[in-house]
Amino acid sequence: MVTFVDTVTLHVRGGKGGNGCVSVRREKFKPLAGPDGANGGDGGDVVLVADPQVTTLLSYHHSPHRHAGNGGFGMGDMRSGAAGEHLELAVPLGTVVKTPEGELLHDMIVPGERYVVAAGGRGGLGNAALASPKRKAPGFALLGTPGDEGDVVLELKTVADVALVGYPSAGKSSLIAAISAARPKIADYPFTTLHPNLGVVQAGDLRYTVADVPGLIEGASEGRGLGLEFLRHVERCSALLHVLDCATLEPGRDPLSDLDVILAELAAYEVPEGQTPLRERPQLVALNKVDVPEARDLAELVRPDIEARGFRVFDISTVSHEGLRPLTFALADLVEKHRQEAAVEAPAERIVIRPKGAEAPFHVRVEGGTYGNLYRILGDKPVRWVQQTDFQNEEAVGYLADRLERLGVEEALLKAGATPGATVVIGEGDGVVFDWEPSIASAAELMTAPRGTDPRLDRSSRRTTGERRERYHERMDAKAEARAELEAERIAQRDGDDA
Repeated sequence: MVTFVDTVTLHVRGGKGGNGCVSVRREKFKPLAGPDGANGGDGGDVVLVADPQVTTLLSYHHSPHRHAGNGGFGMGDMRSGAAGEHLELAVPLGTVVKTPEGELLHDMIVPGERYVVAAGGRGGLGNAALASPKRKAPGFALLGTPGDEGDVVLELKTVADVALVGYPSAGKSSLIAAISAARPKIADYPFTTLHPNLGVVQAGDLRYTVADVPGLIEGASEGRGLGLEFLRHVERCSALLHVLDCATLEPGRDPLSDLDVILAELAAYEVPEGQTPLRERPQLVALNKVDVPEARDLAELVRPDIEARGFRVFDISTVSHEGLRPLTFALADLVEKHRQEAAVEAPAERIVIRPKGAEAPFHVRVEGGTYGNLYRILGDKPVRWVQQTDFQNEEAVGYLADRLERLGVEEALLKAGATPGATVVIGEGDGVVFDWEPSIASAAELMTAPRGTDPRLDRSSRRTTGERRERYHERMDAKAEARAELEAERIAQRDGDDA
């Protein structure tokens, strides 16, 4: 049974905004007293909250589909729809939010930090909000827009000051149990620890956290064993403690070879850009299980070689607690030094102010097609306006056309080369397709004559009033002549019959 999960794909959807209402107030002796349709409620947001009490993403592994509440519909008598309920999802400290493609969205390392991963849709305006001096009684309302929907990847990277690294069964779980109140599972077989354990250590006035990382073996950085799954939990640690087993009975293993293997795996693991490589971080070495006589002898033998490499070495025993106090204070010194350096180097947060209108509200993209060019309009406003429009209501469609014209969509289409009858799509994918008919009053923008000429100044082919009168008289004279000929034929035939 799975008890710990540190990577999960979450399918989230913000709540849909409620539709606005079309309503007319009715009073005695006033059957049409004005619009009173209220607005729909906004949809709820899906919010991630960093919670120190949560240690795993297991709940999202079993239930990955999460969505917030929808907004209520607006009603008559100016009764607005209720806002959708926000959905708050508690995640452990150190959770990294990414897109399925691996792009970093947010890093949640502060307790109580909130991040909106899927915003709810906007509620539609009722006809009361759409009323204006020119449109005193709108017969339409705006629809609510759908909330954001998509997939995000949650990846847990343990937030700790010190990471305990070493081979399986080296005594890391026993060490964290001996120096803190943590109670991890301890057994005499490899890979007992299946997920990182956190413990809080008090060394004098300084308190810091220690992470027990599951056992690393050769090839861990390439996916062998459990190392690749849990090496990410070492990324946030400011110092490393190598726990070496001096009482191992496995052939071909000794503290020096174990240290070489772990150092090679740490050097091969690539940390995110901007972080210190694992191999270059402050490191101490603990020779464990010196309560065993043979292990103590081995520790004395390998100590000079390890110290010659520049490591500070401690002989410890998690059974007799020998050497644990000096070790905890040595780790506290490393942690305190790192915290002081981080406080000095921490850059001040930059406040970026982006005035409204600094960016274009939309742009036109020309795409080739089988039946000619297709003009795609992309932008938050046009897409949202289309989502809010009830295309079964002609007045609502006209309101959409007015909004797009005021935004400058028609001018942008003309500059892009669109002609009357061109296919226009608003939004990505299938979107909403229109056959564009410009509504510009002047025809100058639609002319494509050579530079320096104006077709409107050319002689018009339209007949004048005199020409139409002359043509009329010609037709009347022709009809009179035809009638006279018929009458002469009729008289001649009658005379022949009488004779």
